[in-house]
Amino acid sequence: MSKKTFTEKEIVILSKNPYVKSVSSKGITYSDEFKQHFVSEFSKGKFSRQIFEEAGFDVEIIGRQRIKSASERWRATYKAEGVLGLKDTRKDSSGRPRLKELTIEEKYARLEAQMNLVKAENELLKKIHMLERGLKR
Repeated sequence: MSKKTFTEKEIVILSKNPYVKSVSSKGITYSDEFKQHFVSEFSKGKFSRQIFEEAGFDVEIIGRQRIKSASERWRATYKAEGVLGLKDTRKDSSGRPRLKELTIEEKYARLEAQMNLVKAENELLKKIHMLERGLKR
């Protein structure tokens, strides 16, 4: 992450760009459309800075390091996962995906915990049902 923080004036300028989803003092969230456009233009031989400038960004506000980092991140993601990798999935994701395979014991412990949770939910629903029946009488 870049050390450069944005001023209120810079935030207003950046937020007016149609390719910006959101911007805070610490970072910018670009639209999925811009990321795809960036990768497409980069593969045609354009420089990162040139693509940002053509999209209406002020390179001095964003900073060269932030552009370089975004470029490397988007290209690596596109190479590994394709267009779907460029999609912002923060709202859809429930956390970092597991990379290691679980052992039999870990799987058993996880299933046992899920079973205990379901049992507790059932007991709670039974109590609620009994209370509701008592109120109706």
